[in-house]
Amino acid sequence: MVQNPARRTALVDAAIEVLARDGARGLTFRAVDAEAGVPKGTASNYFASRDDLLNQVGAHIHQRLTIDPAQHGSADQAPSVELLTELMRALFHHISDDRTGWLALLELRLEATRRPELQAALTETLRANLHANIEGRRESGIPGDDMTTVLLYYAMTGLIVEHLTVPEVLAPFNADDLIATFVNRSLAP
Repeated sequence: MVQNPARRTALVDAAIEVLARDGARGLTFRAVDAEAGVPKGTASNYFASRDDLLNQVGAHIHQRLTIDPAQHGSADQAPSVELLTELMRALFHHISDDRTGWLALLELRLEATRRPELQAALTETLRANLHANIEGRRESGIPGDDMTTVLLYYAMTGLIVEHLTVPEVLAPFNADDLIATFVNRSLAP
């Protein structure tokens, strides 16, 4: 396989765009080449198979959707409920700004129900992501326990899915207020 990391990343990003727009059935090497603006056959030189492409998309999406807590006040702010709320809001807005990435992840999750190898890889990636969140909260000293992190992880997942797929359902509610409520209720005794 060809070893140009920048080109590979550009192809994976193009695959994310195709996946979000056209779904898993529309994700072909030809569609990725067209989206990336590269000659036909380029994607097939970088990925051994469609499954290889799907697996690499799954790993890369999480890099795109992850926030750096240091960029959101945590480096100079004491661990607190306010900091946790700020980080959850930053995550929500970061993912909202990369709607394509999240929609591609939803498509990938659906495709994983039909592809055992993809399901195994995605399960490993999502499990590692959840555990990284748990460890990050532990190390940061932010209030709460492991269950707080799990509850917030799934509350945020649901909020993001609604916001990015059927936003009118949430229209009467302010997302930042909902996030503050999630945080406060997840910390309630």
